[in-house]
Amino acid sequence: MEPRSPVPARRRRRLLLSALVLLAWVALVGVGAGAIGALSGLQQNNSAAWLPEDAESAHVLRDVEQIRGSDTASVAVVAQRASGITPADEAFLARVLRSTAGTGGFGDDVLGPVRSADGAAMVGGLGVVPDDGMPGEVSRLRDALESGAPAGLSVHIGGEAGVVADFTSAIAGIDGMLLVVAGCVVLVILVVVYRSPLLPVTVLLSAVGALASSSLVVYALADHNVVTIDAQSQGIMFILVFGAATDYALLLVARYREELALTPDRFTAMRRAWRATLAPVAASGGTVILGLLCMLLSELQSNRSLGPIAAIGIVGSLLATMTFLPAMLLPLGRRVFWPRVPRVLPGAAADADPDAIVAAEHPRWWRLSRSVCDHPRRYAAGALVVLFVLAAFAPQFRAGGVPQSEVFLREVDSKVAQRIIGEHFPAGASAPAIIVTDDGDAAAVTAAARRVDGVVIVRTVASAGGDTEIDAVLADPPDSDAALDTVVRLRDAVHTVPGADAMVGGMSAVQVDVRATSVRDRTVIIPVVLAVVLAVLMLLLRAVVAPVMLIGTVVLSFASALGASALVFNHLLDFPGSDPAMPLFGFVFLVALGIDYNIFLMTRGREESACDGTEAGVPRALAVTGGVITSAGAVLAATFASLSVIPLLFLAQISFIVAFGVLLDTIVVRTLLVPALSVQIGDRIWWPGALGRRRQGGTVGNPGAGS
Repeated sequence: MEPRSPVPARRRRRLLLSALVLLAWVALVGVGAGAIGALSGLQQNNSAAWLPEDAESAHVLRDVEQIRGSDTASVAVVAQRASGITPADEAFLARVLRSTAGTGGFGDDVLGPVRSADGAAMVGGLGVVPDDGMPGEVSRLRDALESGAPAGLSVHIGGEAGVVADFTSAIAGIDGMLLVVAGCVVLVILVVVYRSPLLPVTVLLSAVGALASSSLVVYALADHNVVTIDAQSQGIMFILVFGAATDYALLLVARYREELALTPDRFTAMRRAWRATLAPVAASGGTVILGLLCMLLSELQSNRSLGPIAAIGIVGSLLATMTFLPAMLLPLGRRVFWPRVPRVLPGAAADADPDAIVAAEHPRWWRLSRSVCDHPRRYAAGALVVLFVLAAFAPQFRAGGVPQSEVFLREVDSKVAQRIIGEHFPAGASAPAIIVTDDGDAAAVTAAARRVDGVVIVRTVASAGGDTEIDAVLADPPDSDAALDTVVRLRDAVHTVPGADAMVGGMSAVQVDVRATSVRDRTVIIPVVLAVVLAVLMLLLRAVVAPVMLIGTVVLSFASALGASALVFNHLLDFPGSDPAMPLFGFVFLVALGIDYNIFLMTRGREESACDGTEAGVPRALAVTGGVITSAGAVLAATFASLSVIPLLFLAQISFIVAFGVLLDTIVVRTLLVPALSVQIGDRIWWPGALGRRRQGGTVGNPGAGS
C-alpha cells in the first residue's frame, strides 16, 4: 500500500499535473464523442467517388453531367407477377414513376415501364443525383411503391442507386455496433488477463479517448473535403484505434506493474515504465503510421484516404496511451490492480539474479522461453514447416474482384431486382454502359458498338455541347465478370472510330477501372511498405541482420495468413472471390501491425542482451514480454474479428485475414520462430551495431551501453 505520511510537495505537483491532463482529456472526449456518430453522415459509398480522375469512366461521368445538366445515377424499378403483369400493374408503376420524377433528388426523365417478352415482369427507370441524399431518395421511392402496389405484385429497386442504398442500409449504425461489440470483446479479454475489475475500465477509457480525439480530427478533414471517408475506412479506423490503443496500453501497464515490483514509489515506477515503453511504442506506432501513409501512393481515392484516416487513429492511440492512461493510473496507485495488488519483491535488490526475478514473476513463460532457446533448431524448423505449408496455398487466393451485388452477405432488394431482370430481360438493362462521343461521329460509334459481342441494345440518349450520350445494354448483369469483359471489348471497338474521341463509362466500366487500379496499387505500394518498415527497424535496433530477419518472418506470416484465408474462403465459406485490393489491405495491416510485436520483443531483447548476451537476453525478453504481447495479439485479433458483424463481404474477409494473421504472428512467429532464430544467430544478430561488435569481441558491457 502507499505510505500514509503527508504528501510531499513534489508528489502534490505530480498529482496536480495528472489531474490537469485528465481534465483536458475528459473535455476532449466530450467534444469528440459527437464526431464519432457524425462521421457516418459524411460517408461517400458509391464506387464512382473512388475513381482516379484520369480513369476513362471518370471522364464519362463528367461528360454525362455536362450533357444532362446534372450528375445522375440509375434507379431500376422491377415488378413481377407470376401469373402475368396486368394493365392495373402497369398503370400503377407508370403513375409512381411519373409522380416521383422531378421531385427531390430525382431527374425529370422516365424510362418505361417496359414489359418483358414473357409478360411476367416489367421494368422502369429514373435518374437520381448521387449525393449524400441518394439513399434517402431511394427509400422514399420504395415507400411509395410498397404502399400502393396491387396485391400479388412484387416490386424491387435495383440499378446503381439501389445498390448504394442497400450498401448504406447494411452499414447503418456501424459506429455504435462496432463500438459495443469491440468494447465488450476487449473488456472480456482484459478481465481474463488482469482478473481485475478496475484496470480494464481504465484501459477501455483510454481507447475511447483515442477514438474520440481521432474522430474529431477526421471529421474536420472530411467536412472540408481534405479526405474522403466511406463505410470501410470508418469501420477499419474504429477497429484499428481500439485495437492499437489497447495494445499500447497493455505494454505500458505491464511495464508499470513490473516496476512496481522493484520500487515502493508509484511515481518512480510510472516514470521508469513510461521511459521504457516510449521507444518501442513510438517505434511501433511510427511503423504503422508510415506503412499506412504509403497508401497515399494509391490512385484510388478510397485507398488514398484510408491511409491518413487510419494514421490519424494511430496518432490518437499513441497520445492517449502515453498521456491519458498514466493520468488515470497514477491517482489510483497500486489499487488499480486489485485484487492482485503488486508488492515490492524481496529479491529486487540491485545484485539480484535477473533470471530468478523473471522466473518468479513469469514462471510459465520462463519455462517456455527456456525450452525454445534450449532447442532453437527444433522450434524454428517446426514453425517454418507450419508457415510454409499454409503459404503454399496463397496462390489460390482469388483477388480478381466480385460482382457488386455479391458484396452483401444477406439478401437485399437490389440483388433480387437484378435476379428478376436477368430472368426476364437482357441482364444489363438495369445499368447500361454509357458511351460519350462527338456528335458528328455518333452514327459510326453506334454501329461499332452494335457489332460487339455481348451488346444487345444500343440507343442514343441525349446530345448537348457537341457531345452525344449513347447507352449500350449488355447481355450480362452489369456487375458480372462477363459484363466487364464486354466493356473491355466495347472500349476497343469505339476507340478505333477515327476522330470520335469515344469513351465508355457506366457501372460496369467503373468496376473495370477500379479493378485495374487496385492491381497497380498493390504492385507499387507493397514494396514501398517493406522498404519503409525495414528502414524503421534498422534505425530502432541499430542493426541490419535483425531487421532483415524480422521482415522475412512477417512477410512469411502474411503469406501463410493469405493461404489459410484462401482455404477458408474457397472451400469452407464458399465466397465468390475477393476485392482486388484485399491483398494490399491485408499486407499493409499485417506487416505494419505484425511488426509491432516483434518490436516489443526485440527492443526488450536488445536491452537484456546488452548485459548478458543474446543467448541469455532473448529468453529473458520472451518470458517478460510473452504474456503482454500474447494478450495484445488476442485483443487486436478479437477487435478486427468484430468487423464481421457487418454483413459486407469485404469487411468479413479483412477481419478474418487480419485476425488470423495476428494470432499466427503472435503465437508462432513471435513466440517460437523469432526467438529460436535469434538464439541461433547469436550476437551477430545485432550486427553492425556496437552491441554486436562488442559481444563478438568477447566484452560484456553495462546495461546502458549501446542500448
